[in-house]
Amino acid sequence: MTGSRLVLLCGTSFSGKSTVARALAPRLAARIVSLDEINERRGLWGGDGIPVQEWIRTHELASAEVRELLRSGTSVVVDDTSSPRFLRDGWRSLAREVGARFTLVYVEADHATVRRRRADNRLDPQRRDVADAVLDQHLADFEPPGADEHAVRVTSVDDLQQLAL
Repeated sequence: MTGSRLVLLCGTSFSGKSTVARALAPRLAARIVSLDEINERRGLWGGDGIPVQEWIRTHELASAEVRELLRSGTSVVVDDTSSPRFLRDGWRSLAREVGARFTLVYVEADHATVRRRRADNRLDPQRRDVADAVLDQHLADFEPPGADEHAVRVTSVDDLQQLAL
């Protein structure tokens, strides 16, 4: 065991994953690896829709970064939608490979909340938009964790106070 932990966030866009990541990281002395940030460094924006091949490359870059951090003993919070299930399974395997503890945190938000948050996002000129078709497809395709995945379920950062991570 490396003593490190991989916390994988899972949830739809606008569920609050990045807010949860920012609250969890200092509590766990962890680094945040955000797939959205990796995409932005690559000149991509998920709100416009990203081809599958580009997402695959982003995931490869994130996996390499996470593997290196975990092997060095640094805990990591991965900020991503983590849908579909095979992606979550891949992160579990990576944690096992390097001897890190694994926790899946499902940040739940109903579709009405997601759409309200996206509308609020559109009012902030500093924030980038997510196209209607992209959000609709994302919500339709999102695969929440199954009971067998033993996800820790939260709806806000307030729920983190109750967690023994």
